[in-house]
Amino acid sequence: MITSIDQLDVNKKYSYADYLTWKFDGYVELLRGKLSRMAAPTRVHQRLGLKIASLLEVYLNDKRCEVNIAPFDVRLLDRKKSTADKDVFSVVQPDVCVVCDLSKLDDKGCVGAPDLIIEIL
Repeated sequence: MITSIDQLDVNKKYSYADYLTWKFDGYVELLRGKLSRMAAPTRVHQRLGLKIASLLEVYLNDKRCEVNIAPFDVRLLDRKKSTADKDVFSVVQPDVCVVCDLSKLDDKGCVGAPDLIIEIL
C-alpha cells in the first residue's frame, strides 16, 4: 500500500486504478500516466474559487448543469475511450468545473471533459 508520495516512482506510468489505491495526504494529478504534485492552495486562491463557484451556481440554478470545486477528479480519456480505471491515465482536479452532460458524472467525479474548467493562477 502506498502511504507516502515518496514511495512513488516519478518515472513510472500510473493509471487511475493505481491512483485510487494511494492513501496519503496531499494532492496529485496524473498527466498521461505521469505523476504531477500539486501545492496546497493559498487562502486567496480558495476565496477566489469559492466566489467563482458561487456565482456559477447562482447563474446555473435553473439549468441542467452541476458546479464542482477541487478536489474533484476529472478523468480524461485517451483515444481508446475506455472508461475502465486501468485504462485512464490522466486525472486532473480543476479548481472549478461545470458539467452539463450529467451522464458524465459518477460517484468518483467526472468521466470526460467538463463543459467549463477554471484554473486559478
